[in-house]
Amino acid sequence: MARRATARIHRPIGEINMTPLIDLTFLLLITFVITFPLIQTGIPVNLPRGRATDLPTQHKRTVTLDRQGALYVDDAPVTRDVFQREMTELGQREPDTIILIRADEAIAYGKLIEVLRILHEARLARIALVTQPEPRARP
Repeated sequence: MARRATARIHRPIGEINMTPLIDLTFLLLITFVITFPLIQTGIPVNLPRGRATDLPTQHKRTVTLDRQGALYVDDAPVTRDVFQREMTELGQREPDTIILIRADEAIAYGKLIEVLRILHEARLARIALVTQPEPRARP
């Protein structure tokens, strides 16, 4: 018996294999879920406890004082002179900007007062001290 060779007709595949795309999507999702809390916290500061309130999210800047007394503006380290110059310019340009102050509970009171004095001299009056939420009382 003779074998008959059949010619296969090659047709383009009209479907996309979704498995690698789904794997990639889940990998990216897991990566963002793990890294987002790290990105959100910024400078590690042990905040005092207090009651939280909602603030508008527009036109705000964050000032952080860590345990050693180092000063940060929006997670970027600055010196006192640079901080004073930036806040003076901000006070002239956008006086309605909300300043969120994140100060470690172990810093000296005088360092916080110095920051508040600089903000007052820059005519930035919308200031909020950021705290950790108080633990909920169990019934």
